[in-house]
Amino acid sequence: MGKRIVCACEDVSEQDLAEAVRHGFRDVESAKRYTGFGTGFCQGKSCLAGIAHWLEREGGQPREGLAPFTPRPPVAPTAFASFAALDPEALGPPGPGVPPREELPAAPVRPDGPFPERCRVAIVGGGIMGLALAYELAKRGQRDVVVLEAGYLCAGASGRNGGGVRMQWGTPTNIRLARRSLEICRGFAAELGINVWLRQGGYLFLAASPEVARRLERSAELQRRHDVPTRLLTPDGAREIVPELDAAPFLLAAFNPKDAVVFPWPFLWGYAKGAAERGVRVETFTRAVGIEVERGRVRAVVTDRGRLACDVLVNAAGAWSPKVASLAGVRLPNEPHRHEILVSEPLKPFLGPLVSVLDDGLYFSQSMRGEIVGGMGDPKDPAGLESGATLRFLARFSRAFLRTLPGLGALQVIRQWAGCYDVTPDNSPILGETPGVAGFLQMSGFVGHGFMMAPAVAELMASWMAGGERDEIFDRFTLSRFAEGRLEREDFIIG
Repeated sequence: MGKRIVCACEDVSEQDLAEAVRHGFRDVESAKRYTGFGTGFCQGKSCLAGIAHWLEREGGQPREGLAPFTPRPPVAPTAFASFAALDPEALGPPGPGVPPREELPAAPVRPDGPFPERCRVAIVGGGIMGLALAYELAKRGQRDVVVLEAGYLCAGASGRNGGGVRMQWGTPTNIRLARRSLEICRGFAAELGINVWLRQGGYLFLAASPEVARRLERSAELQRRHDVPTRLLTPDGAREIVPELDAAPFLLAAFNPKDAVVFPWPFLWGYAKGAAERGVRVETFTRAVGIEVERGRVRAVVTDRGRLACDVLVNAAGAWSPKVASLAGVRLPNEPHRHEILVSEPLKPFLGPLVSVLDDGLYFSQSMRGEIVGGMGDPKDPAGLESGATLRFLARFSRAFLRTLPGLGALQVIRQWAGCYDVTPDNSPILGETPGVAGFLQMSGFVGHGFMMAPAVAELMASWMAGGERDEIFDRFTLSRFAEGRLEREDFIIG
């Protein structure tokens, strides 16, 4: 029996859409992520209208709930060399970008059934942190759990990151957490029945300045003391790993072959599926609008669908965590900072590791499909919940990318997007109890490394919440440390 193609660029068929609907991905954005339609050369121009009609007809969803997904610049595939020819500073300071924000559909496609009135544990945030915690709690018999997600699964930073998982860190605690996360990643497909496309090609860090080179040397020594096989390389040694590299700008490199890249979306779906199968409720398109606190203890979270009484409330909303905390009268020092990423047309696989230039925050890897996926922060970008895509980023990234791999100027950029880093004053997370509000737990502030730390952190937090041992991270990364002047700085941050 033949298949009817609905997206020629990505070879998506009606059967693929039907499978997405069967798994609960019934809105346009969710179905796009599940099937991959609209991510090829035409960026949905040829398929979106037909797929929206198909979802309305076959998925039983109202047309107003099928808002078109956000278009991703550039309008047409454009060579890196063309963007590199632009002067980023002549383009002006970072602006809101195109589009300035993404709106959720007017009639969101919510889970079937009535909204629950009570649970033992409510988790605000259906990203990697919240879903991993829900799954780990359910594994330990704590199944009266409800996860509240304001959008669709993968709508926030967890669905917008580069998928890197590395053990090259600058503190023993982060090295330990990253090692455990990698162990969980390696067993994820077997445990949860979903392929996350784990590829252990390593991380290659490059230093172009003496200061950054010294940081690589210090970090590599620490990592080796904790059994991470990082080795320092000369620029020519780095070229043996990435022959296309222009070694001239660099002084030193560090390489750990066991670091990895995963595909982020299946990670979220796997945790959500595993949690739901164990009794957890995952309520998408459900926004927290209030938190009830009585006599110093959290009593309920109020949503745009109703009130949910709870014994414990976990704030795992990432860059939105300060807004959630403020509903309970709690101030978090986190700030959201935009981080943009792009994807190129596919090439024959040639790049083994994820490559990062620590001096300017550039990083890129090659996906299983052959695309270059890369990002770069902008120190001039002000704090704010901004997800617009900018021409300034394309110019800055393309210049930095071609300084590193100068032979790829003709390679074309297909699309770009942005998410938010969740940044604390010391680049370390906020975990555990909230002073003055019993039952309100924090799980945020991971800057750009929350995705890679989530499996290990969620495992430790769930064990503690279920009556097990309290790990030292819940004493180290407290909210109170900022008032006490006891910072836990991590400087090995990309971007």
